[in-house]
Amino acid sequence: MDQQKSLPRMGFPNLGLGVGLRSQHYDYLLQNDPQVDWFEIITENYLDNFGLGRHVLEHIRNQRPVVMHGVSMSIGSTDPINFKYLQKVNELADFIQPNWISDHLCWTGVAHTNTHDLLPLPLTEESLNHVSERVLQVQDFLKRPLILENPSTYLEFNHSTITEWEFLSELTKRTDCGLLLDVNNVFVSATNHGFDAETYIRNIPANRIVQIHLAGPTDCGFYLVDTHDNPVPGEVWKLYQLAHNLTGGVSTLLEWDANIPAFPELIQELHLAKEVIQGNIPNTPLFQSKHETVSNPVSHQLTQPYE
Repeated sequence: MDQQKSLPRMGFPNLGLGVGLRSQHYDYLLQNDPQVDWFEIITENYLDNFGLGRHVLEHIRNQRPVVMHGVSMSIGSTDPINFKYLQKVNELADFIQPNWISDHLCWTGVAHTNTHDLLPLPLTEESLNHVSERVLQVQDFLKRPLILENPSTYLEFNHSTITEWEFLSELTKRTDCGLLLDVNNVFVSATNHGFDAETYIRNIPANRIVQIHLAGPTDCGFYLVDTHDNPVPGEVWKLYQLAHNLTGGVSTLLEWDANIPAFPELIQELHLAKEVIQGNIPNTPLFQSKHETVSNPVSHQLTQPYE
């Protein structure tokens, strides 16, 4: 693809297979070997946190690589960039020396109020110009490339003129940012909006992908919700196999943010990725909800509200 040839591969290592650091596993991790290659933290859970969470994080960072994954940067907002928040991000990064810092292609609030949701953008040239300028400002402040994730979405703007994969591809060209490809989010959004998930993944510049997310969504009948509370379904594993083949292998992380299993069970699910890479796709069904609505996964990720 032309867009893959236009930029060199990002200079980030393949960390292997990792999971999110969650408070439910603190006791286990303080007493046992982590059994995974690396960890991802929800950035906001550790800002101004100097208690048990900071102690566990320091313990983990001394054993394994750690990356920071935020949910409050609001890169697509029309509010001014929150440099007070970014300063706290930098202070945490100075402490743990993460391999990279990521967030989402979204906006999370308005009028300086955080909604604790990952809200979609209108995908237009105007929006692309706006986000590109903000990414460049954030990268200048953080003194490192920003890695942006494709979010799950449940609505689209009628006046959007660019597909999400075109938007992200152009954004990498203009800003030299990296991509966190969440194959579960691609599956959720493709199902909700009626586009082809494989087309999306094949048209994202593989040389810009730094990390991949895996997770289990919930089928609510008329739409899918990105709940992060079930095993990864076979359809998502197929997309992961495709992404792995296109990238040649990048850091892969299993997200699980509600109904969290014991750590050894979590590792068993993560290690299915090794089978998928070898061509063995699990026949795991998509979880069917018995209710019409489900909770917001962002509220599960945050152990306490962050403003």
